[in-house]
Amino acid sequence: MKQLILGLLLCCAMGLYAQDNQEIETLDSRYLEDQFYLGITYNFFRDKPDDFTQRNLSYGLQGGIIKDIPVNSSRTFAIGIGLGYAVNSYYSNLWAFKSSEGIDYSLIIDDEIVIDDETIQVDRNKLETHVLELPLELRWRNSTLEEYKFTRIYAGMKLGYIFAARSKLVTDADKTSFANPDIAKFQYGIMLNIGYNTFNAHIYYSLSNLFEDGPMIGSESINLKPLRIGFIFYIL
Repeated sequence: MKQLILGLLLCCAMGLYAQDNQEIETLDSRYLEDQFYLGITYNFFRDKPDDFTQRNLSYGLQGGIIKDIPVNSSRTFAIGIGLGYAVNSYYSNLWAFKSSEGIDYSLIIDDEIVIDDETIQVDRNKLETHVLELPLELRWRNSTLEEYKFTRIYAGMKLGYIFAARSKLVTDADKTSFANPDIAKFQYGIMLNIGYNTFNAHIYYSLSNLFEDGPMIGSESINLKPLRIGFIFYIL
């Protein structure tokens, strides 16, 4: 996964370098901006149950294409409608396991779980989701046809469809992994992308629960909402 992240950043850098050094051979007053994007985030949770903690590096990778639709003659204001893919990993002490009644949840305490009266040491525990995303943006930038280094503020919302979700547990004795149907398929939230030239901050604030209504830890409902903070890189 480290190689994947490094490769993503290298692709971003190469694309942006090429964009910054492009020679404009023909002036075109109908130019468009920021039609492809790549991003990397650190993933947090809001509305956490008592004693819930995040561990390791909970990361997200995203990429896609956006249709840029300018709405004024100077093309500094635009609407963006896109389609993308994201993979998000959430490392925590929330343990999902199969039981006779379906999937149950418990919290891992001191990196240990008890199975069949045996205490087992936990190395890693995570939930991973694969998402088709539809970003909708209101865009402002102070770009011109000749200038590729500019300030941008893009705000809007993002709709998501989780087409695959898995819970994974790695212990000193075994590895288990299974598809988790408790994850809510449809997700939505608000986002903000702001920055200058290469470096742009990205914030996504989910308005929907990661889990469908119903999962419990004892008598407490699981109402986790993702919060993702990181960087987004645009390529013309």
